[in-house]
Amino acid sequence: MILKTLDDLLGEGVAGRRVLVRADLNVPFDKKQAGVITDDGRIRAVLPTVVALRDAGARVIVFSHLGRPKGAPDPAFTLDPVATRMGELLGAPVIFASDTVGPAASAAVDALLDGQVLLLENLRFNAGETSKDDAARGEFAAQLAAFGDAYVDDAFGAVHRKHASVYDVPALLPHYAGGLVLRELEVLKKVTESPEQPYVVVLGGSKVSDKLAVIKALLPKVDKLLVGGGMCFTFLKAQGHEVGKSLLEAEMIDTCRSLLESAGDRLVLPVDVVAASSFAADASFDTVDISDIPADRLGLDIGPKSVALFAEAIGGARTVFWNGPMGVFELAPFAAGTLGVAEAITKIDGFSVVGGGDSAAAVRTLGLDESAFGHISTGGGASLEYLEGKTLPGVAALEK
Repeated sequence: MILKTLDDLLGEGVAGRRVLVRADLNVPFDKKQAGVITDDGRIRAVLPTVVALRDAGARVIVFSHLGRPKGAPDPAFTLDPVATRMGELLGAPVIFASDTVGPAASAAVDALLDGQVLLLENLRFNAGETSKDDAARGEFAAQLAAFGDAYVDDAFGAVHRKHASVYDVPALLPHYAGGLVLRELEVLKKVTESPEQPYVVVLGGSKVSDKLAVIKALLPKVDKLLVGGGMCFTFLKAQGHEVGKSLLEAEMIDTCRSLLESAGDRLVLPVDVVAASSFAADASFDTVDISDIPADRLGLDIGPKSVALFAEAIGGARTVFWNGPMGVFELAPFAAGTLGVAEAITKIDGFSVVGGGDSAAAVRTLGLDESAFGHISTGGGASLEYLEGKTLPGVAALEK
């Protein structure tokens, strides 16, 4: 894998040049307070690239997606609050264009001065960004590329998408990998090709179907694969346990049974769970063994015996990869499992990777020391697809 890097671009000189930076600013917002960002980790992650370009005199044009708008402007998904927060973190205003490639964006690009930073409106307000039609995507990419003299991809969380800003724009401009993308690829290559043993993988989240490919890819390489979160209940059902009203993918039961048979004792499941009367912070709940889950309750976290079991497996590891929470950590009564497992990961004598997405959000939400982990990824889906062995379109585009 040979990529031209941000350092290469800076070495060529960027003063007065317009540099497009594809960032992943898909941050979460408070559901009750409009415009309030609850986790600015992804904004912070791209700042080193933006600062390096700004301080070298580039005219920096940042663009990103946010959420899943339907290819048209939607106020619920505007990046305006992100521009404000980025400006606060940079210590200087970030100019915001109220459209993506329209008159406001064109005027803002034309007026941009050396060392200034501009953020364009949500890329997904234009249907061309996510179109499966090459021509439609290419047309939008050409409009974006016309704004820049060079392109830097520092949006690892989006490199698994064949979208205009990720796949097509770099074909039209000199293109470079940002430091964040390079670091992500370096770390994932390490845990994929040469993990130091013992190697323990911790998987959570809601659905087995979302993680099936990565489970199959990792099982031959790991010493232990620990399964928590909502996905564990389909495995428990495959073992013959009743799971009450817990999340269940009935169509995956046979697949889980086959995985359990082939993995033997390398695949570890919870031995107790926190079973609640409803999916709510004020629900009544009890901790029960997996053989005693009441028919009218649903499991929303792994229990303390499971945390101890998982912590024991993690404690002897030299490499740990973690993707997916152990329970509904956003609700305080069901956060202990995720917290306990995360704390165990911070104590290993080795290298740990938090595989982005909800896991990274949990680290920050639960107040854990981010520096206690070897690496916290910004791209959950991209991390998983890399571990599955898939080609990442955004990375392929940078290699060309």
